[in-house]
Amino acid sequence: MFSSVPERVQLHIAMIIFQIGYAGNHIILRIALNVGISKLVFLIYRITIGLLLLSPFAYFLEKKDRPALNASYVLQFFVLGLVGVVLNNGSYFIGLENTSPVFASTIENSVPAITFALAAIFRIEEVNLRRKDGFAMVFGTFACVAGALIITLYRGPIIYSPDSGSHQLESMSFQEDTEGKNWALGCVSLVIHCVCWASWIVLQAPVVKNYPARLSIACYTFLFAIMQFLAIAAFTERNIEAWKIHSQSELLCVIYAGVVASGLAFAIQIWVVERGGPMLVAAYLPLQTLVAAVMASVFLSEAFSLGSIIGAVLIILGLYLVVWGKNEENKIKSEIEPLRSMLEKNCLPGHEKSLLVEPLMVSSNNF
Repeated sequence: MFSSVPERVQLHIAMIIFQIGYAGNHIILRIALNVGISKLVFLIYRITIGLLLLSPFAYFLEKKDRPALNASYVLQFFVLGLVGVVLNNGSYFIGLENTSPVFASTIENSVPAITFALAAIFRIEEVNLRRKDGFAMVFGTFACVAGALIITLYRGPIIYSPDSGSHQLESMSFQEDTEGKNWALGCVSLVIHCVCWASWIVLQAPVVKNYPARLSIACYTFLFAIMQFLAIAAFTERNIEAWKIHSQSELLCVIYAGVVASGLAFAIQIWVVERGGPMLVAAYLPLQTLVAAVMASVFLSEAFSLGSIIGAVLIILGLYLVVWGKNEENKIKSEIEPLRSMLEKNCLPGHEKSLLVEPLMVSSNNF
């Protein structure tokens, strides 16, 4: 049934599933940290589960498509593991420890803008602001970021509350519970986290073009990330007790994070980057904030405020503009590509006359 759905629709369905799963991961992550599990050990177990989940599929499904490893591929996978997993997650945990969940969630919404800038600089995404499709994608991306910021920073009057008597309007502050925290270190770490995340999204685009085995890319990325984490753990986590799972809660958190946030999320993201480009992946990231707000209202009985509604409208509008702009861009490419390939064929060495000149030459001779 899913194969009968147009690919452009599949891409958006995949990204919605990705964001819902990742929004749940934020809750799981907080539970894991609260029960006292080592952050480094948690990350190693999580990535290992993702590797074990994807490896059989990568091995059997991509036997014919998987090129042989060479020094270039090894270097690319090493960089993806370092930037996308080790530096990305490590800087996030340091930032979260030294700031607050509110600030960490807020600054993460800059990832689409950073991704857009990097993709444009390296010409991975061709965005023409003079065309309506390019303007729509850029405006939609920043509308998504603005909507996520409003949800995070502005509450306003409570519109809906599961228990109106138990909720009071409180002002949100970046620096909540700052005692014993290095705020400057936390801010710098979160900025590094956002740059690494955006860079990782952009770096995947050229890799998937040259290495046509998406699941294998994820597995090699996990493998190198585990090696890098283990090298760090050799100096920082020598106590055997830190590697033990002490409760059922810790075990469930690790399994969920490994299966959903690592295995499924990595596979979906690489597939969407290959088929839809880095900007499509980045544009959906603010949706996590909206999903988290809805989950908090439904499962944690938190109030849904005016700021949440305004932010939700902006995110939905922004995503619509990005989707519409991407579809228009694909239409333009589908019209231009045949003409471009015909021109290239007629401009090969030995074919000095272009496609546009030759008919004129023939016509003039016949005349």
